[in-house]
Amino acid sequence: MIDRAFAVLRAFDAEHRALPLAGLVQRTGLPRSTALRLARKLTETGALERLDDGRYVIGLRLLEIASLAPRGHGLRAVAMPYLEDLFHVTHQHIVLAVRDGDAATLVERLSAHNASPALFRVGGRMPLTRTGVGLVLLAHAPAEVQEHVLERFEPGHSYDDVRTAENLRRVLAEVRRGGYAIGSQAGPQPHTTAAAPIRDADDVVAAVSVVAPSADFDAAIYVPAVRATARAISRAMNDIRQVG
Repeated sequence: MIDRAFAVLRAFDAEHRALPLAGLVQRTGLPRSTALRLARKLTETGALERLDDGRYVIGLRLLEIASLAPRGHGLRAVAMPYLEDLFHVTHQHIVLAVRDGDAATLVERLSAHNASPALFRVGGRMPLTRTGVGLVLLAHAPAEVQEHVLERFEPGHSYDDVRTAENLRRVLAEVRRGGYAIGSQAGPQPHTTAAAPIRDADDVVAAVSVVAPSADFDAAIYVPAVRATARAISRAMNDIRQVG
């Protein structure tokens, strides 16, 4: 029952924010009667809401529950003052993310009005090999996660200088050695990113990055700034842990 309920919730994404019952059936593969029963029960609990036209949307009850996640809103609450400082220095996209399996989940993003178009939404999943925060998180992931991603790596699924699995392995080693990741893509929207790890004690629990149009990217400013931000958030998290 729990698996099927989560199948209904996972039917919603950025392109499918509101779904009729037929859409739930199509996207979950569940029988119509099962999808209807689960949708009604989830609506009763507040996990879903039903619009006047009969379509379903994610309910506010899920936001209330999700706000308790320490790797989500808890991390965001600690990091936000430092993310805002980094934003005021760069006036570009500032991204905070955590690893969830073989992808990254975007916890927070700050963006200037004139920044380049954002590619990912808060709460959305981001590829580990095609984002700066993803490369940092992958570089510090367990060996079995790294090997899983390396075995399935395909050309064109990372930054422009990462064309093979061996390129990616070299980049991950450089990230661990240097303490930050940097990558550029020529299109469709040319951009460059610098990212650094956030640590809780000795464990990398998140990553922060600045993403800017490649023509505006200044490594001499952005790399030290994002590393300083990551260290400041790490210290704040460690202080909270010691007090707790």
